[in-house]
Amino acid sequence: MKAEAIEFFVKCDNMPELDFSFVRSAIIEIIEYHNKKCGEISLVFCDDKYILEINRNYLKHDYYTDIITFDYSSVRVISGDLIISVDTVISNSLLFEVDSKLELHRVIFHGVLHLLGFDDKSEEEERKMRSLEDYWLEHFSL
Repeated sequence: MKAEAIEFFVKCDNMPELDFSFVRSAIIEIIEYHNKKCGEISLVFCDDKYILEINRNYLKHDYYTDIITFDYSSVRVISGDLIISVDTVISNSLLFEVDSKLELHRVIFHGVLHLLGFDDKSEEEERKMRSLEDYWLEHFSL
């Protein structure tokens, strides 16, 4: 897989320092752990205004969120767009009293898990998703 298949776009002014090389390799490791191949994945780091516009226009939701995942995966190849509101990630990190960089990694892993087919609509699915997020955060010593 070419490293260029995972691209990063920063469309906000308050982006926490993030090691894009590490994030790229972590995404690939998570995907390969699930016996899939990494295709084209874009991570767009934006503000609340941008993600609200995406939420309204594409999902018909009128609220802020930390991440929106657009899944273009096939059976074997994981591809998609992860739209991440840095504003909401920072707000959530304050609310949950965790480091904003840790929360940003959690949200990125959350999006990748969605691309892998994991959901969080029911309480049971949400517990499983949180458990997987925690596993990967611990695995990468974050």
